[in-house]
Amino acid sequence: MAKTKRATTLVLRFMAFGATLAATIVMATSHQTVDVFATIFSAKYTVSPAFKYFVIANAIVSAYGLLVPFIPAESKLWRSVFALDMVFTMLLISSFSAALAIAYVGKKGNAQAGWFAICGQVPVFCDHVTGALIASVIGFIIYMSLLLHTIHTVLNPLLVGGLG
Repeated sequence: MAKTKRATTLVLRFMAFGATLAATIVMATSHQTVDVFATIFSAKYTVSPAFKYFVIANAIVSAYGLLVPFIPAESKLWRSVFALDMVFTMLLISSFSAALAIAYVGKKGNAQAGWFAICGQVPVFCDHVTGALIASVIGFIIYMSLLLHTIHTVLNPLLVGGLG
């Protein structure tokens, strides 16, 4: 039973690592240069602080996801993994939210603020951003699953045993 729980956790962590790494790579490599009305326009993730935050947050969570499986289950550090999972899950969702807001403005614009939609001019860039956002939300869902799995397997017996 313990091996099944550990295997489930490792598979989920590997999937989360893959999703966050994919989000990082896809967003970091997204760029497109076009000629709009005789003006060279370059779209890349570095022009938006929200996209930079997205790349940095996903890179941090990827590094965390790569290191956690190597922590021995008997270690005192392992006890903090639940809290760290929660922190990094919140980091993922906050970076996703910030990047999604900017992506929405890029796709739809905002007439009241005078912001024009740019996805018509740089569709490859917008497609990369969309792919990175999808990968990141998949990573978030997997980390939420890890949190629920941890609550069910580790914290639930403690709570039930402590109440009885």
